[in-house]
Amino acid sequence: MKEKVRIGIIGSGFMGRTNAETVTRYLERAELASVAGGSRAPALAAEYGVTCAASVDALLDRDDIDAVLISTPHAEHCSQAVAAAQRGKHILLDKPMAATVEECDRILEAVRAARVKLMIMFGQRFRICNIEARRLIREGAIGKVKMILELILASGGLQTLPPWQSRAENYGPFLGHAVHNLDRIRWLTGAEFTSVSAQVQCDAATGNEVSTMALFGLSTGAAATVWESWDLAPPAFPRSASGAWIVGETGNLDLDAYGQLRLGKNKEWTVVAEQPPIDWQGQGMLSPVRMQAYRDQHQEFVNSILEDREPPVTGVDGRAAVEAAQAAYRSAAEGITIPLRAKENAQ
Repeated sequence: MKEKVRIGIIGSGFMGRTNAETVTRYLERAELASVAGGSRAPALAAEYGVTCAASVDALLDRDDIDAVLISTPHAEHCSQAVAAAQRGKHILLDKPMAATVEECDRILEAVRAARVKLMIMFGQRFRICNIEARRLIREGAIGKVKMILELILASGGLQTLPPWQSRAENYGPFLGHAVHNLDRIRWLTGAEFTSVSAQVQCDAATGNEVSTMALFGLSTGAAATVWESWDLAPPAFPRSASGAWIVGETGNLDLDAYGQLRLGKNKEWTVVAEQPPIDWQGQGMLSPVRMQAYRDQHQEFVNSILEDREPPVTGVDGRAAVEAAQAAYRSAAEGITIPLRAKENAQ
């Protein structure tokens, strides 16, 4: 059995720095070996005391790297993940898994052929309120889930996101960000998407999607609506950066992944879980409250390698979210409801 996992980071932006901080400060039995990709890679490598590889290929060719963390523009995920698998590297891949379903399938084929681990960065699965909501649902605290409203709402427009997210090949924030909500629906309920009908609004400056409203049918008979927008007039609605209302037969859940989880039952609301606020102004992006989910997520990836087991968030999960997002775009473009074949749940 390996004593530790030697890690290379591909991508040096906001999430690249998050990955570097997670590996060096929070993980057990793991060490950072090198960084590659992006104009900020040399500075990031220097900050964390490791080498900067000349290119992504040069990093992947190194024998002293067991696994890679990939946080790059969506359109680059497929080629980089396939190349990593072909060189025998285990992969923790940022969401969305890829830009298209076909690219997801190429990644899955490469991972199977190489027999390496693949885990998708759906960090919302590791946030306190989401974990407790799933436990309550699975234990029957609100009865059978009937309806879900998922929210990911912000103001400021696409200019508040990295410029590469406005390029056509990366689609828009429904694929780039609301995949968290799509994955949370599947993870909370154990259901699969069976249909989607959607409307899309585009940014006047770039033509890219900036707001989407999508209605999904689920294999359990429930319905789920996802509201995603980066185009709200300020201030945006409170509790909506990653929020959900979940309607059950015997109770309801009011979920704010960055605040409180409230259970509505027996004619009253009770706070059952709470995440402390992230100190964006003081501690910034490396606030321990924010880093908690990345610590737990990345440690699970490392443990899956050391223990030779399937990671808890699989490529099948990543593919399902991409398929649902792309079907929503198609529904809006064609003005039709798109059927989605319910697959056996991979959980």
